[in-house]
Amino acid sequence: MLLMIQKGYARDFSVNWGLHNGTNAENYNQWAEKNRFQIGDSLVFTYTPNDDSVLQVNEDAYKNCSVESPLSSYTDGHTVFSLSHSGPYYFISGNKDNCKKNEKLVVVVLADRSNRSSTANETNPSSPPPSSSIDIMPSPAPSGGSPPAGTVENPTPAPSDESKPPNAASAVFMSVTASMGAVFAASTLLLGF
Repeated sequence: MLLMIQKGYARDFSVNWGLHNGTNAENYNQWAEKNRFQIGDSLVFTYTPNDDSVLQVNEDAYKNCSVESPLSSYTDGHTVFSLSHSGPYYFISGNKDNCKKNEKLVVVVLADRSNRSSTANETNPSSPPPSSSIDIMPSPAPSGGSPPAGTVENPTPAPSDESKPPNAASAVFMSVTASMGAVFAASTLLLGF
């Protein structure tokens, strides 16, 4: 069910792939920078199958328009490419000359910040978590006289019982008692005369 909800928010981005009038009026990367791509979104490349193709390549092949060893190759004219993980995706034209004329695209997919992993959405919630043969042990407490890097020592000692200031309530009580005593003494003096 979560997978369906997540897919409900996925979007399809149309990419009118190919050289138009000999050059690309809108640079594909300028277009990509104006959009926010999420995991689960799709790129829909449309192009003339016999005239062009789409190659998914690594960064080096992208920079050099190298068509020799693509990660994936598409020639059907209507390629739907699903963005399955965060990070950059590199695409170039299968025609090296077209790539050199800027028929290439970098899409950066944002990281999933929803605290859900993509594999958690695909598993059955009633199935037990996979077991691991590696025991994870907590790291030992640091030893030695110096604190770990990044720790700031507080040179102020903790207060002791001797250095505690008197309670504010006792100061108020003493002030009220002294005031009452002063009033009593003043009235006694005035009445005594």
